[in-house]
Amino acid sequence: MVTRRLMRPGTFRERNAIEAVGLLMCFGSFLSYFCAMVSEPVAVSVRQARPEDVGRVQAIQLAAGNAFRDIGMPAVADSPPLPAESLSGYRRAGRAWVAVDEYDDPIGFVVADVVDDRAHIEQVSVHPAHARQRIGAMLLDHVANWAAENGLTGLTLITFRGVPWNAPYYERLGFRELADTEVTPGLAARKAAEGGNLAARVCMLRELPAHDHIDATA
Repeated sequence: MVTRRLMRPGTFRERNAIEAVGLLMCFGSFLSYFCAMVSEPVAVSVRQARPEDVGRVQAIQLAAGNAFRDIGMPAVADSPPLPAESLSGYRRAGRAWVAVDEYDDPIGFVVADVVDDRAHIEQVSVHPAHARQRIGAMLLDHVANWAAENGLTGLTLITFRGVPWNAPYYERLGFRELADTEVTPGLAARKAAEGGNLAARVCMLRELPAHDHIDATA
């Protein structure tokens, strides 16, 4: 918050200067998250998302989406982030997690649904300042553990086939492309709802071992 002090009449320039400094301070605080986040590896942990994380999560998704602009997919880059109401719903359901740095600031996130007895990764994003540090893998492993504990049989996701950090990346993390005959009804409905060029997208599965569980949909 910018605090203004009382001034004598006739100090218009001084007042403008102080207000300008205040605006720059606010802008600098905002800019630091997007552009001045450290790129060196940091101590990362995963926790449940909190109400105050929603804005940061949206900023992470927007920042991560910019990579699509560099490969000629501006429509994807310009897609809006998940709405705050949707993110809050995932959080309340206990299916939203954030990767945080040593200051407890979110630098990545994942949200999941339960689709056809599997945990479906609706969105996973890592801020580009922290790319290539296995944070995405950490988040997916966290969901996998949660899914196995809740008796779900696998992780599914829908992603782009030809984008290096999409399908090829998930293959390295244990996912495989599903044949059309393997795509379950709920997953097929999710893919159809995404619209666009459906041929460019692929449904993928990472199978999970059996585990003693409680009901994840309760």
